[in-house]
Amino acid sequence: PEQPRIIALFDVDGTLTVPRGEVTETMMEFLKTLSKKITVGIVGGSDLPKQEEQLGSGIVNLFPYNFSQNGLVAYKDGELLERQTIAKFLGEDNVKRIVNWVMKYLADIDIPVKRGTFIEFRSGMFNISPIGRNCSRPERNEYEKFDLEHGIRKTMVEAMKKEFADLNLTFSIGGQISFDVFPSGWDKTYCLKFLNPDEFDEVHFFGDKTFEGGNDYEIFNHDRTIGHTVTSPEDTKEQCQKLFMI
Repeated sequence: PEQPRIIALFDVDGTLTVPRGEVTETMMEFLKTLSKKITVGIVGGSDLPKQEEQLGSGIVNLFPYNFSQNGLVAYKDGELLERQTIAKFLGEDNVKRIVNWVMKYLADIDIPVKRGTFIEFRSGMFNISPIGRNCSRPERNEYEKFDLEHGIRKTMVEAMKKEFADLNLTFSIGGQISFDVFPSGWDKTYCLKFLNPDEFDEVHFFGDKTFEGGNDYEIFNHDRTIGHTVTSPEDTKEQCQKLFMI
């Protein structure tokens, strides 16, 4: 690129693609043109297979930096730098501690409906659902109302914060029926550790969920980044043109 010391990091959903959609050809062409001007990187919350569904199968080879799961899986120039998992990070004994505690806790709470898949173990987090993830759509909607009224998830999160204070975990209540549990710092700022400060003068970040509670919030507000809030892929393109295509 003409200005390799400027890097732009792009969120995927809502920034490069419509939510859960595939990237358009024009957007991809634009990114390739942009990468002749500055260094380009991708940072998505989903895992790599999901990112490839949205951006195409060779995405790790297309731009110098590629981060999936917020950087827990990190590529530079097509080479894998790191693959971190919650089991590796916490150790199996702590994973068991969390799983056992959650199962006991959920066995003792009384809610109108319980289904199945109360704990989903993902490589970067636990997703915990008091009703169970395989409830039906109507059950999900009913549970959301019940949870808002009775604070089931909120109370459980408070109890977990006390119980696992030694593990330095972050709890994020999102969606209708569940909450996520992951090590503190495992948001999108995790990927910044792979960007050597000596190599970059400016780190720009483009994302749509930059509000508090959104998954772009931490990196958008980080002191190493210049944050840009976008409303759509078209908006991303427009802002980049103004900033970098002079």
